[in-house]
Amino acid sequence: LLRQLKQDKLIYARNHTQTKFVLLGITDSPHVQAPLFGLFLLIYIVTLVGNIGIMVLVWVVPSLHTPMYFFLTHFSFADVCYSTVISPKMLADLLSENKTISFAGCMMQFHGFAFFATAECHLLAVMAYDRHVAICNPLLYVMVISSHVCRRLVASSYIIAFLSAIIYTGCTFGGSFCGPNQIDHFFCDISPVLKLTCSDTHSSETVIFAFVAINVMGTSTIILLSYICILRTILRMRSARSRSRAFNTCASHLMAVSLFYGTIFFMYLQPMSSHSSLDKVASIFYTVVTPMLNPFIYSLRNKEVKNALGRLLGRVFPDTHICNDDY
Repeated sequence: LLRQLKQDKLIYARNHTQTKFVLLGITDSPHVQAPLFGLFLLIYIVTLVGNIGIMVLVWVVPSLHTPMYFFLTHFSFADVCYSTVISPKMLADLLSENKTISFAGCMMQFHGFAFFATAECHLLAVMAYDRHVAICNPLLYVMVISSHVCRRLVASSYIIAFLSAIIYTGCTFGGSFCGPNQIDHFFCDISPVLKLTCSDTHSSETVIFAFVAINVMGTSTIILLSYICILRTILRMRSARSRSRAFNTCASHLMAVSLFYGTIFFMYLQPMSSHSSLDKVASIFYTVVTPMLNPFIYSLRNKEVKNALGRLLGRVFPDTHICNDDY
């Protein structure tokens, strides 16, 4: 009898598995949706222009053809991609009454987001290691961080991110969705999707938590150890100018790390039952706002980027007087 009941339950689940979901979005108030659309559209445009601008600048300016800016271009690429995975659908839903997304579309959106977000974790760790070698072992920098090593570090970041995203996606969407189809979020994320499954999610939550912890804690440990070594080296420097220069090369990266890891720790290293309405606010910050801020962090606080931009604009607009630190 129990076997028959289990078989009936499986047959029911197969016959009633959802083929589409409804994203409830950020708010259901029509008076707020139009202003939010304008705000988030502006943020998305600035995100694209800023990050693509950095990628183009590094590509066309020979003085920026260094490992640090090679990693920065891939970081900007990941920002553009994972923002694009989320923002267009969110913007469309703010103006549309039809907020449905297919099961396959939801799964692909989550996979893309998980892939590029995880890649950013590893790229931030790679960038911290690059700064560690540049400051602590400057004489060996060219040999240790060669172009071959740079390509391998970036490739390994993408490979690990891709494999992790497959595991996250399989655990999140591997169950049966035979109940409600309304996702209380503006994109397909782990917690709101798992709440809709009819299957037991304990094992899936455990696996997801374990792999998130491995990725986040592993990369944050590399960053922490790198900066401990960097700090010790800076404190041993006799010249105040050398200390200031070394600190300035790390300041932008530290700000990016703080913004990214702060929200990641809040969102994904807590039990699923602890998630609340604040999740949407935190999600907006790291999916929409942070990708927009990163280009400003790396350009406004970086003299090399500002000087390269000034020289490039000076060549494009020769009659324009641009002030930079080289003049």
